[in-house]
Amino acid sequence: MMAAAAAVRRAASGLSPLLLSSLPRTSLRHSESLPRLLRPHRIPPHPAKPFCSAALSSNGAAAERARDLHLYNTKSRRRELFRPRAPGGEVGMYVCGVTPYDDSHIGHARAYVAFDVLFRYLRYLDYEVRYVRNFTDIDDKIIARANQLGEDPFSLSKRYSDAFLSDMAHLQCLPPSVEPRVSDHIDQIVNMIKQILDNGCAYVVSGDVYFSVDNFPEYGMLSGRKLDDNRAGERIAVDERKKNPADFALWKAAKDGEPWWDSPWGPGRPGWHIECSAMSAQYLGNSFDIHGGGEDLIFPHHENEIAQSRAACCDSSINYWIHNGFVNVNSQKMSKSLGNFVTIRKVIEQYHPLALRMFLLGTHYRSPINYTVEQLNVASDRLYYTYQTLRDSEESTQKDQINSEDALPATTTHCIEKLQNEFETSMSDDLHTSVALAAISEPLKVMNDLLHTRKGKKQEKRLESLFALEEKIRTVLSVLGLMPSSYYEALQQLREKALQRASITEDQVLQKIEERTSARKAKQYEKSDEIRKELAALGIALMDGPDGTTWRPSVPFSEQGVVANKT
Repeated sequence: MMAAAAAVRRAASGLSPLLLSSLPRTSLRHSESLPRLLRPHRIPPHPAKPFCSAALSSNGAAAERARDLHLYNTKSRRRELFRPRAPGGEVGMYVCGVTPYDDSHIGHARAYVAFDVLFRYLRYLDYEVRYVRNFTDIDDKIIARANQLGEDPFSLSKRYSDAFLSDMAHLQCLPPSVEPRVSDHIDQIVNMIKQILDNGCAYVVSGDVYFSVDNFPEYGMLSGRKLDDNRAGERIAVDERKKNPADFALWKAAKDGEPWWDSPWGPGRPGWHIECSAMSAQYLGNSFDIHGGGEDLIFPHHENEIAQSRAACCDSSINYWIHNGFVNVNSQKMSKSLGNFVTIRKVIEQYHPLALRMFLLGTHYRSPINYTVEQLNVASDRLYYTYQTLRDSEESTQKDQINSEDALPATTTHCIEKLQNEFETSMSDDLHTSVALAAISEPLKVMNDLLHTRKGKKQEKRLESLFALEEKIRTVLSVLGLMPSSYYEALQQLREKALQRASITEDQVLQKIEERTSARKAKQYEKSDEIRKELAALGIALMDGPDGTTWRPSVPFSEQGVVANKT
């Protein structure tokens, strides 16, 4: 049967959907509490080879060049060809994680979706990747919030860490290889501070340990800032005990009511910056390939990381510093003080999580992104169209048995080769996900023609073409993290979310459809149009067909002009 052939081919390609029950137990921590419709689709450790060998053979050199990954390096301020430190070995990637003292926001979503795509694409290019993302589970903000709520700091950070992992699973971010917590790595942090002191780049004041920027001439190499730019009271804490206002804490002496650990300098806890230097060295070594995070971390956090790591080990180096851009909300910088702080949880109450992911991938990761409800509605609409096309194709190809090894029509082969080239070229050019998403538009159109038009239904090798096109789009969606465990389930949830946003039930929609059908039979066309417009205003589109009228989610009619003017 066709379905069996599909399963065999997808398993061979490494893209067979994995059910939650089939995942290793170590990866379930992100997914155990997810509802069935939100089960994350995961690409296996070795994703599919780039499409089909036939497509590569015609122009192998060009295809190989397209797969040469270039990344923008903040340190050099230019795009660079990616070359791992250990060719044939693991790629080491460290991404700064969250400080879990509140629900995660869409800025976090932006960062971790971006680096999840990098993780997936590196694996697609056949790299083994060791991806480390930490939790800062002890910090001034955590302590302040815990005191405010009368809660133990570690209990609070554990609660918000778990909520973060749930958010990441909903967004289909793959679990990192390692997720260290600061509280489990105090010994490594203390040892690194000792090394920095021994190398003359730090000093002790009343139980506090400070890094001395004057003793590290390379300070500012990442951000391009000079020491004169570091005015106390802005980015750095005012402390008259410092030798230089730009000096920063490696170890903080214990205060009443705060967690503390023993150290050679007395009881205390780590400063913010030292933790990432210690944990990245613990799991990736003193030198590794990629360090990532948000643009706001370039200074002071990542600048201080470089200083600490090199002061502790002069051979320490990181080849590529990658940073994602900011998120604005309705063209204003997102912040709690402005009251426009949007959490991931709040968004996915109203929208399918993959609609948020689709929205985020629609802008290049280094560019600022402007979050608006209108643009999120567009992303949700596009996601529905994509899954509906693939679902229709899947249903059609499962009905009949075909020989999947037969040669495809030239037009189909050309469409597949074009998708392959555009996808790999755009992704290898510093992860231009928006271009990669645009590349599936033409294949989806071709599939809809084959599915629904009179001319398309007469095409030679129609089912074989549908099957092949759907397979290639699956590959793109898998690498972008947009492949659902089931098209049907994803479509159902998109419909449910649309009804929820419209404050209407499906029974009420069906009743409106019946009223409209009766009005049309009675030639009351004005009433029929009013019903259609009423539902369109709510984001419910009616579609007339030979089997009657159905509905689907859509961009609310009042927003369509706004979106068109912004694009």
